Amino acid sequence: MTIESMMEYVKDLLLDEGLWIKTGIVILKVIAIMFVSGIVVKVCKLLIRKGFEVRMKAPLRYSERRQNTLLKLLENVLAYVVYFAAILAVLSTLGIEVAGLLAGAGVLGLAIGFGAQNLVRDVLTGFFIIFEDQFSVGDYVRIGVSEGVVQEIGLRTTKLQGLNGEIHIFPNGTIIEVVNYSLNNSVAIVDVSVAYEVDIPKAEELINQFLSELPDKYEQLVKIPELLGVQNLAASEVVLRIMAETKPMQHFAISRIIRRDLKLFMDQNGIEIPYPKMVMYQKQTGSVDSGTGDPVKHKAEGEI
Repeated sequence: MTIESMMEYVKDLLLDEGLWIKTGIVILKVIAIMFVSGIVVKVCKLLIRKGFEVRMKAPLRYSERRQNTLLKLLENVLAYVVYFAAILAVLSTLGIEVAGLLAGAGVLGLAIGFGAQNLVRDVLTGFFIIFEDQFSVGDYVRIGVSEGVVQEIGLRTTKLQGLNGEIHIFPNGTIIEVVNYSLNNSVAIVDVSVAYEVDIPKAEELINQFLSELPDKYEQLVKIPELLGVQNLAASEVVLRIMAETKPMQHFAISRIIRRDLKLFMDQNGIEIPYPKMVMYQKQTGSVDSGTGDPVKHKAEGEI
């Protein structure tokens, strides 16, 4: 085939009205498929959220943390299924034999499966994490050396957000040990120091009165905090220990609140808080006067 004939063929091809009509129809079909798939995903996600909202109002319902986990998982699975179907529809529109492609993909997938054992392990581990409810979205957990709030649990990866906003992404197959701080109530331990001059029984009575009023002020507290008693006798202070049971992961905030309010309460009731003190003393020393032989007294000052 000569160059002239090839150029003539290309020219005829470009000027072929039927070809352009077919190409335009295919392009429109592809656009329509992707548009419809996007709409289907959004509508189905909205229906899933509405369904979970209705279920949370029922007498028998999941906990909020488990609901958030299942909601994220269902949304991800839905998106995967719909977009996979959309890809098959696009391939069929382009004239590619989908049935033969799926059969070949099955054989290829089996071969790849033997080499993708880590991926299979991640998926299986993710399934058991969700099925056994080991942790859920919104829980504060420690995985390895990383701590944070669970943002998302997928079949392959888990995402944690640290205290500084960083995102930790773990393949599920690498999650061996998890510490979940959100399953049970937390305990806040607060040590308060008073001076040795303070009447300890009277101070304990006042502090117990102060603690009895806290649950009415702060909903994070599960019950009235308990004054355990004298924890330590230090060099210049008596240390009293308070234990407060709080809702999960609220012990940090409650500890700060108790310290602040207790400081104001102690000031109002004259309970002295210890502070560094300096004691001055004088020491007399004697020496012999060389002229008279009588002792001469000198004064020296020192500090403790």
